[in-house]
Amino acid sequence: MAIATEQATSRDVEAGGIKIHYNEAGSGYPVIMIHGAGPGASSWSNFRQNVDAFAARYRALLVDMPQYGGSAKVVIEGGRLTYCANVFRDFMDKLGIEKAHFVGNSMGGQVAIKMAATMPERVSKLVVIGSGTGNPSLFTPMPLEGIKLIGGYYKGEGPTREKLRTLLQTLLYDPSFLNEEVLEERFQASIDPEVVRVMTSHPPQNESLAGELHKVECPALIIWGADDRFGALDVGLLMLRTFQNARMHVFSKCGHWAQVEHAEEFNRLVLDFLSQ
Repeated sequence: MAIATEQATSRDVEAGGIKIHYNEAGSGYPVIMIHGAGPGASSWSNFRQNVDAFAARYRALLVDMPQYGGSAKVVIEGGRLTYCANVFRDFMDKLGIEKAHFVGNSMGGQVAIKMAATMPERVSKLVVIGSGTGNPSLFTPMPLEGIKLIGGYYKGEGPTREKLRTLLQTLLYDPSFLNEEVLEERFQASIDPEVVRVMTSHPPQNESLAGELHKVECPALIIWGADDRFGALDVGLLMLRTFQNARMHVFSKCGHWAQVEHAEEFNRLVLDFLSQ
């Protein structure tokens, strides 16, 4: 099986009036994969361990949200989820994609939920990994530990490698999954002057999905780590109860990055769900 590289799969397109960067590998039915909102994140960094398995069966599209990765560092007016959902709809139009499966980690899952709730004709199946919804947790103090770290990253003395190391280790149950190459890559992306400008002067406005969860009617797979310090497990259970057609899988010894810490099992689980 071919091994995809970031450089060989890198693409740009104008969508929603801005530049959107994505990586494309494989062929067939489209699967759009969206990263989380941590400092320096991109869809390649979130899903690099999964892209080959998905590309073997599908047209895998790893898309950077506005303000992240190679996409435009635009100021978002209004709610971030509504803005990003509209950009992703236009992204699909520009690539001639009528409908797709969506796999979203954290904030990327929130964008995918927003699309499934408000643009159901564009989403075939939905996979959500540790995404918040705006609902309170009954079991975990909020905001969660990891969300506090994201909120403080650009404050005080500003971004540092040690702040980022602490944040990324909090994403994981097993911190050995974080290597120096990933840390440095994420740090350099997080200190891009345009990123710092947007995140400090024009931080995006968060939106709650609490009133829209019941509108998600497509088949949905909710994936959680039992040791997730960024997403409360009972919020996932609420999704399971509220989505119209959902199932849930919880990984033990797993943090916020199930697709990283349990990559092979994650790939089998999601690909089996998408093929049903």
